[in-house]
Amino acid sequence: MFIPQEFIRKKRDNKPLSKEEIEAFIRGVTDGSVANEHISAFAMAVFFNGMSLEEKTTLTLAMKNSGDTLTWEGFDGPIVDKHSTGGVGDVVSLMLGPMLAACGAYVPMISGRGLGHTGGTLDKFESIPGYNVLPDNARFKQVVKECGVAIIGQTASLAPADKRIYSIRDVTATVESVPMISASILSKKLAEGLDTLIMDVKVGSGAFMPTYALSKELAASIVEIAHHAGVKTKAVLTDMNQSLAYNAGNGLEVHEAVEYLMNSRKNPRLHAVNMALCIPALTETGLAKDETDAAQKLEDALSSGKALEIFGRMVTMLGGPADFCERYEHYLPKAPLIQPIYAPDSGIIESMDTIAIGMSVVGLGGGRIRPSDSIDHSVGLENIIDLGTTVDTQTPLCTIHAKDQASWKEAKRRVLAAISIGENMPKVKEVYEVIG
Repeated sequence: MFIPQEFIRKKRDNKPLSKEEIEAFIRGVTDGSVANEHISAFAMAVFFNGMSLEEKTTLTLAMKNSGDTLTWEGFDGPIVDKHSTGGVGDVVSLMLGPMLAACGAYVPMISGRGLGHTGGTLDKFESIPGYNVLPDNARFKQVVKECGVAIIGQTASLAPADKRIYSIRDVTATVESVPMISASILSKKLAEGLDTLIMDVKVGSGAFMPTYALSKELAASIVEIAHHAGVKTKAVLTDMNQSLAYNAGNGLEVHEAVEYLMNSRKNPRLHAVNMALCIPALTETGLAKDETDAAQKLEDALSSGKALEIFGRMVTMLGGPADFCERYEHYLPKAPLIQPIYAPDSGIIESMDTIAIGMSVVGLGGGRIRPSDSIDHSVGLENIIDLGTTVDTQTPLCTIHAKDQASWKEAKRRVLAAISIGENMPKVKEVYEVIG
């Protein structure tokens, strides 16, 4: 008989856990026979003692197998997905999915909601009237088959053990455990039945992991576990020392994504990161013979309008308007108060507290303080200034979209406190390194 206390004691004392013990623990998490206190104690023991590769892989696969797993028989191309550790203005998924689909991949992307200062892909899509982020599996597969991509949320039947463990880690100060983060991300992604996974691991003042070393450790851990589990994976370390896109806020980011897919307005930093993630997805799956070929195929997907067409078809098949891409400005919500804020001094934008920028969007109502909070999809920051920009007191730092004057003033206070103006030109980089 499995006794949770003995299992926890072994990890507390830094003794190796067997495959059978880990699988029994996850079965207990799933069926409720393991208590919240057991999960909390185990998570804390892992936080301090870590896990071996075998233990991490077994934990990941057990969590993956705690619920449904998807299969893709009859699909004539590789099954690919991308996951980001999250940031501010990180709207990449909305372009990456349709672009990869336009190049012959199938992208069943299961995404999440905003967490803390980070924006959530599902929250962005719910800016679109009628868009259903939780279709049943049959509809999900149909959309992937016909469009090449479907971006939806995690259903209750997908990796349910992860859902329970995460909710407890979130309130027990054990979130920042590399083995537990790795298992949480990969259990959901592997349940999708992927051939290839591309990880976007953020680095900098708006990153989830507080240091470059920890971001790199997480990237290496995910690649190592995924390879051990039989899924080709690359991790790209990308910059989050400023907003990735021009805009931060749900409807504003969808607006920017459509303009990007139209090829009418592309933030060069956002484009660099998107291409850095799309290119290995094509080369790893054999859809492109090398990086140059991949880049050309992706640019063709944009310039031909094929990626935009796929995005529009996906929106329609998941309940959104049939003419969304033609009339996106009509459909996306607009805030009652839209006003810029200006630089208080002359100089160079030296640095940015990107977490504080993200929290200003949360404060406007564009994110959640409690899980039950509803979101205002119209609010956010538009045209956020770039690091390295020379400014004077007539230069807008951003335009705030707010529901009222009080929330606009609070966002102004937060943004001004988050942006440092000085005399030094910062070093700006989009992509640091690729692991895998």
